[in-house]
Amino acid sequence: MKKLLIVSAWLEAATGVALLVWPAPPVLLLVGAALDTTGGPIVARVAGAALLALGLGCWLARSDARSQAARGLVGAMLLYNVVAVAVLVHASLGLKQSAVGLWPAVVLHLALAVWCMGCLRRSNSSIIP
Repeated sequence: MKKLLIVSAWLEAATGVALLVWPAPPVLLLVGAALDTTGGPIVARVAGAALLALGLGCWLARSDARSQAARGLVGAMLLYNVVAVAVLVHASLGLKQSAVGLWPAVVLHLALAVWCMGCLRRSNSSIIP
């Protein structure tokens, strides 16, 4: 679980900082759409703050990966990654929005979701006598 927390910390924090500092390029990379309204960059920056917070939480939990709090954090990351996959797939297939980074992001979030499930399963089996 420690490696998952470290990888997630870096990925989510980097994405969060990118969305906070300059939200247009990451959005353009994912869905090929411009943030051409006042609200778009605001919402993207709020999402960036949330990702930065998730990254910080993962980083702080990395040394205590066996705790209930770390398991809760990995459970939250599992939910986030599953929802991210669903939203991005819908953006592509349902809304016909896509750019070069969309499907790699889908694969990355899917892989992270599987990794989260594996870590949660292993941590459950190590708790049960």
